[in-house]
Amino acid sequence: MSSQRPLALVTGASRGIGEAVATALAPTHDLLLGGRDAPALSAAAGRLGDRALPWPVDLTDPAALAAATERIDEVDVLVHSAGVGLLGTVEELSAEVWRQQFEVNVVAVAELTRLLLPALRAAEGTVVCVNSGAGLAARPGWGSYAASKFALRAFADSLRAEEPSLRVCSVHPGRVDTDMQRAVVAHEGGTYDAASYLRPDSVAAAVLTAVTASPDAHITDLVVRPNG
Repeated sequence: MSSQRPLALVTGASRGIGEAVATALAPTHDLLLGGRDAPALSAAAGRLGDRALPWPVDLTDPAALAAATERIDEVDVLVHSAGVGLLGTVEELSAEVWRQQFEVNVVAVAELTRLLLPALRAAEGTVVCVNSGAGLAARPGWGSYAASKFALRAFADSLRAEEPSLRVCSVHPGRVDTDMQRAVVAHEGGTYDAASYLRPDSVAAAVLTAVTASPDAHITDLVVRPNG
């Protein structure tokens, strides 16, 4: 892309919170829509107009990630929205589940950020990590997921301390009306009621607040809970 508009890269952009974030940024930013589902990303790009491009890549593949980022020389906004939520008790979850959860929710975030640091520094950019309420308090059956989100918060805190030219924000939403939430409720044996949860665009509004804060302001943490 060649434009006077700032560039934002959003992972997990084919659906849910990531797609809502891309939609919120579309009026003011050029967009790279990150994810693994190329057809879904292309469809999302079509809905957002000609300043949005699909950016299909497996974030857990270091070689693919390096190749996908090598031509990005400046990025104003990086939103980490991709993630997985694999639930179960400590007794139930195998080492493989723990590794998978950390690989997606922490290691891929750290590696993508590392590869884009020169581009972020060039723009004095903003990094937003879409975390979770589980990144602030763990619940029974959420140990692996919560541990990965606690680690994601520590990553954001470390990045903020190490890179003073960047703004780094952790957004901690409560439970959100997404496909992942439906799977969680099914796992818990409950009845799904979308009205009980945050809308994805409500979380996107919090991300937009961090991104568009005035230059003198650095919003480091935002907690968004369902009303009532």
